[in-house]
Amino acid sequence: MENDKFIVGLDIGTTKICAIVGRKNEFNKLEVLGVGKAVSDGVIRGIVTNIDKTVNAIQKAVTDASDMAEVDIANVIVGIAGQHIRSSIHHGSIMCNPQQGEITIEDVRRLSNDMENIVVPPGNTIIHVMPQDYTVDYEDGIKDPVGMSGCKLEADFHIITAQSTAISNINRCIKRADLISKDLILEPLASSLSVLSEEDKEAGVCLVDIGGGTTDIAIFYDNIIRHTAVIPLGGNIITTDIKEGCMVLYHQAELLKTKFGKAISEEANPNEIVSIPGLRNRPPKEISIKNLASIIQARMEEIIEHVQNELVASGHYKKLAGGIVLTGGGSLLSGVAQLFEYMTGLDTRIGYPNEHLGKCKVDEIKSPMYATSVGLVLAGFKSFDEREENYKLRYQKVDGRPTQKVLKGDFGTSIFTNIKNRLKDIISDDIHEDNNY
Repeated sequence: MENDKFIVGLDIGTTKICAIVGRKNEFNKLEVLGVGKAVSDGVIRGIVTNIDKTVNAIQKAVTDASDMAEVDIANVIVGIAGQHIRSSIHHGSIMCNPQQGEITIEDVRRLSNDMENIVVPPGNTIIHVMPQDYTVDYEDGIKDPVGMSGCKLEADFHIITAQSTAISNINRCIKRADLISKDLILEPLASSLSVLSEEDKEAGVCLVDIGGGTTDIAIFYDNIIRHTAVIPLGGNIITTDIKEGCMVLYHQAELLKTKFGKAISEEANPNEIVSIPGLRNRPPKEISIKNLASIIQARMEEIIEHVQNELVASGHYKKLAGGIVLTGGGSLLSGVAQLFEYMTGLDTRIGYPNEHLGKCKVDEIKSPMYATSVGLVLAGFKSFDEREENYKLRYQKVDGRPTQKVLKGDFGTSIFTNIKNRLKDIISDDIHEDNNY
């Protein structure tokens, strides 16, 4: 995953394939060293449909990023999306060793590992297992069970699966491009790392990533991922609607959408007309901006209805104090945030991957279009479950057993336990220093 302390994220999207090389600076911000992108001709709605075209695009994007960053790229972190993605909630439980007296991080990991073996529909593979709330001896609502006394540990897990053939085709493309895939990450989860703050996730927020082929959804509440979904509609379907409705070429429809498109037809001037070149030996074609906006709004309303259905299905629709955060190329469409607010009744803003970015060689990377690409790099440095990071800080292994380290403000144990553990820390600090504990 890491080459000399830099990480490469590879976003295999429907409209573009983007590679980003990044590293953490002294302020713990992501410093983008190189960016490469190529037109994605071999991917439809997040699924690879042409191996050769996809491999060529990957090679071009990675080569451009490698040349800009002046590094050799071998390992990448890859994003996955598509309508084949499914998410579900499963319950798991284990019995802990009564002689150890408390639940350890090994118990938590053993429970998570058990969920990797659950039965999923044929032809599907588990790509993410994310714990929700834990239950210790039938006491529920526990976020962090490590260190508690108990014999039975239970938890609800958010399980995300993907089509096995889709994963296989992505891995085949990566291998043929002479690269190694170190991790496969669901794209809305990657986007959440780049555009959402910890306050957003704690308050409750719905991330909507409007890409070219799909619209990806990730719902967070109480700092935990609660629901994910992929809608097989994106910016490309809007372009196709414009192409057919206005009877123009596809690339002309894309230009009309990006330069003159509006998500709310009422905001368009009915007298405004744009003229585009006609076909050979034919006069220019005049397009009404009002009609253009009507076509866009109709399709965008359909996408929003799907988002609303997912919000209701998640059970967290009325809990999202953080509202909706839009990102992806489709979020740049004029008036789209206002339309989301009107139809869902939730506060909506555009999410930019700026909060975690430091110095960048290319300012374009700060656009919502690159939220997933930036998030993939951040995913290489950070776990989706913040509790994993806390475990690393709070617990060490001494003689094969976890030992709690005393942190400022940690009042979860008695003063006698704190003193005992502090003595162990003092004795073992020098031993563990070279092992990055």
